[in-house]
Amino acid sequence: MKKLFLNLFCTLFLIFASINQVNADELFNIGKEVFLGTGNCVACHTLSDAGSNAMVGPNLNEIRPDIQRIIMAVRNGIGVMPAMEGILTNDEIEAVAHYTSIAAEQ
Repeated sequence: MKKLFLNLFCTLFLIFASINQVNADELFNIGKEVFLGTGNCVACHTLSDAGSNAMVGPNLNEIRPDIQRIIMAVRNGIGVMPAMEGILTNDEIEAVAHYTSIAAEQ
């Protein structure tokens, strides 16, 4: 129940951030920094906007995951991907999910 509430809150937060263009741009930029840095997502995932061309994890340009899918995968891990909860903050997880969902659609 707690995870459901948290996921709902994250979704509403990201929708609100998308409506407010200035905040959305800031969240996008923070998410890109996490993708390239702290999260080290570039080591395994291909994403054109990030300039990454790795082949361990799925090609994010091809699967174009939605925010909820990204949050769950980053938070809990999936396949060979480790859980990042406790490594990344909730704000970093939300930001990288926001960034990835937008960048993958471009």
